Order: sequence, then structure tokens, then C-alpha cells
Amino acid sequence: MNDLFRLPLGDVVEGAVRWVIDVFGGFFDIVSVIFRGLYDWLDASLSTPPFWAVILVIAAFAYWSKGLVLALGSAAGLLVIVAVGQWSNAMDSLALVILAAVVAIAIAVPLGIWAARSDRVSTVLRPVLDFLQTMPAFVYLIPAMLIFGVGPVPGMVATIAFALAPGVRLTELGIRGVDPEIVEAGHAFGASPARILRQIQLPLALPSIMAGVNQVIMLSLSMVVIAGMVGAGGLGGAVVQSLSRIDIALGVEAGLSVVILAMILDRITSGFSQPRTRRARTTAKDGKTDAATPAAENTEPVAAEGEASVPDTDARRPEPVPA
Repeated sequence: MNDLFRLPLGDVVEGAVRWVIDVFGGFFDIVSVIFRGLYDWLDASLSTPPFWAVILVIAAFAYWSKGLVLALGSAAGLLVIVAVGQWSNAMDSLALVILAAVVAIAIAVPLGIWAARSDRVSTVLRPVLDFLQTMPAFVYLIPAMLIFGVGPVPGMVATIAFALAPGVRLTELGIRGVDPEIVEAGHAFGASPARILRQIQLPLALPSIMAGVNQVIMLSLSMVVIAGMVGAGGLGGAVVQSLSRIDIALGVEAGLSVVILAMILDRITSGFSQPRTRRARTTAKDGKTDAATPAAENTEPVAAEGEASVPDTDARRPEPVPA
């Protein structure tokens, strides 16, 4: 009964994947060389300097994002990674996360903008994004390993595919959520569509776009750990090694390092999603001053909702001139 109604979907997909490998093998080789070169360069940039120098750079980004508290917390967390002996693995994973997230964001944001400006594109992308977002993470490793072999490159490609969907969705949501009256005002003043996108829609949609960037980075980090199963190395490789050896100590140390990296990346990216004046105020509060407060504020009373704003004419009426 099952053999009579069985749909050979898996065999069809496997044949299609092997056909793609045979036809586009040269292109995949070029992609593999580029990704491997970028990964080696970024990994060397993070692993070669002394650990304290890398910690200072990350702490500086944290201070720029949210202030002194996050900078100190990030430095303390990274020192814990050094203390448990997972610094090298953490830098390998961080390089993979950064590179995969940058590529995913470079694809997701333009696609989100395109989908926001075209209902037809949005309709086509929606089922594709649903498929990418609901497919189990381990399934991405199978075609990636067949195409690119074993190493960090298949882990990077699988991570890009896995983390792509939230960036597209939240970018489209942010641009579609911009007030249409503001966009119409831009058209009324003669602004081109490109200028409206650059100077009106993108700045107003920035919180939603940055939320998408945050989700892309978080999913990239979770997928990088799974990619340790195909030889991607880093903290994912340490977790897989601890699982195969039933090594509780190694698993706890590698898992704690993943948690610390995730918290640091999440707080930094969420800090950059806030408006610049608010970030300046947060940073200034750490120094007991408020940099976002202007030197002189307008102290005129604001009219309540539904009331007309009437100027104080008595204060501006000239004194009568005596006869």
C-alpha cells in the first residue's frame, strides 16, 4: 500500500542536487575559494593579536553601542572565555559568525527593500522564506557538504541560508510600516524614489531593520555550533567533540563560551538599533552627564490635544507711548 502511493520526492531532490553540482561545479569552486580566503583572513585578524587587544576592540564597540556598563560586561565575559581555555575556538566561531552574518545581511536587506516596494515580489518570497525558516537546521548541512566538502565553507553556506529569512521579513516590515503621509510629502516636494528610500524610509525603518540584523546574527551563531558537525571547527567543534567523548567539562566550557558570545553580540546590535540621541544619553549617564540634553530648551507650554496653540500676545504687546 505504501509502495503504491509513495512519492519519490527525496530521490528527485537528490538527483537535482547532483545535477547542480555537475553543472555549476566551477562556480561553487570559486565561491569556496573566496569564502575560505575571507574566513582565513578574518580568523587570523582575530586570533593573531593578543587576547587583551581583541577584548579592548570589542569593549570599544560595546561602549559605542550602549555605554560603559556593556563595555565592562563584555570585557569580563571575554576574560571568562580566556580563563576556560576556549579563546582560540571562540575566535574561530566569531569569524564564521561575522562573515556569514555580513553575507546574509547583504542579501536580506536588498531583498526586503524589493519586497516592500513590490507586492508581487513579496508574494513570491513569502513561501520561500517560510521554507527556509522552518526547515530543520541539520538538513542544510547535507547539500552544503556535498557541494563544498568538509570544513568551514559548508558551515558558512548553511548558516547564510538558515539565517537569511528574518532579515528579509523585518526589513520589509519596517519599510512598509513607514507612515504613507510622510512618503507622499516627499513625493510632493519632488524627491526621487531613491532619495525617499535613502532619506525617509530607511531611517524610519532602522529599528526594525536592526532587529532583523540582530536575529540574523543570533541564528548565525546557533547554526555555527551545529556546523561543527561538518568540520567547521570553533566552539561547535568543541561541542561535538564533548558529545562524542561524553566530556562534561569540555561541553560546559564550550557551551558557556557560546552563551557569552551570544549575549555580547545581542547587546551590541540591539544598542545600535536605538536612535543616536538615545544612545548618546545612555552613554552620558554612565559619566553622570546627559549629552543628549541641549544647552537651552524651549520652555513654552505645549497646548493640550484638541486645543489651539495661542501665542502669548501680552508678552509681545509694546508698551503704550504716553501722549
